[in-house]
Amino acid sequence: MGKAVLESEQTVVSDAIAAHPVIGLPWLWIAPAAPLPPVEGRGVRLVCAGEGWSGSLRCRPPLPIASESLGSVVLQHVAHADDAAAIALVEDCVRMLVPGGKLFLLGLNPLSPYRLRWRGAGFPAIDPATWRRWFSDSGLWPEPVAQGVGPQWSPLASPSLQSGPGLRAAYLQRAEKRVVPITPIRARKPLMLVDGAQAA
Repeated sequence: MGKAVLESEQTVVSDAIAAHPVIGLPWLWIAPAAPLPPVEGRGVRLVCAGEGWSGSLRCRPPLPIASESLGSVVLQHVAHADDAAAIALVEDCVRMLVPGGKLFLLGLNPLSPYRLRWRGAGFPAIDPATWRRWFSDSGLWPEPVAQGVGPQWSPLASPSLQSGPGLRAAYLQRAEKRVVPITPIRARKPLMLVDGAQAA
């Protein structure tokens, strides 16, 4: 896929793992290949291996991680040629995230000229709008715009983020797990002060 792309994403991955405000909450990071650089904190690091993953544990989907136990999940270039498998992975991530937990997806940009460097290598590139739809359908709240990361053509790392994928080699799409109450909360009536002015 390219050393420059993966190096460009290291800051994004580190920030994503540390993103949940609850200290000590574990995280999950699924990456495309080993070796993985060391990361602080408690979590599970997995590498794509055939139809499953290896690393902190060796497994196949669905992941053997307790429901609502993770503060953040990073999916780094885990797109499947089979859309159903990608959707099943997203749904499994939703199950594992705590309310307020965040999912960070790093994907290859199908509009980047850098795609010529990975053409024929078997790395599918799915546009961010498709991921946003899958996130929404699975119960996540995706950010409306992905951010571009990595080089445009030159094989040099470029860790800065830009608004929109543009022509960058990869993009970052964030989403959050929110819980909507079953019973709608009725709006409170404003209190009336003595002189007729309203107070919240």
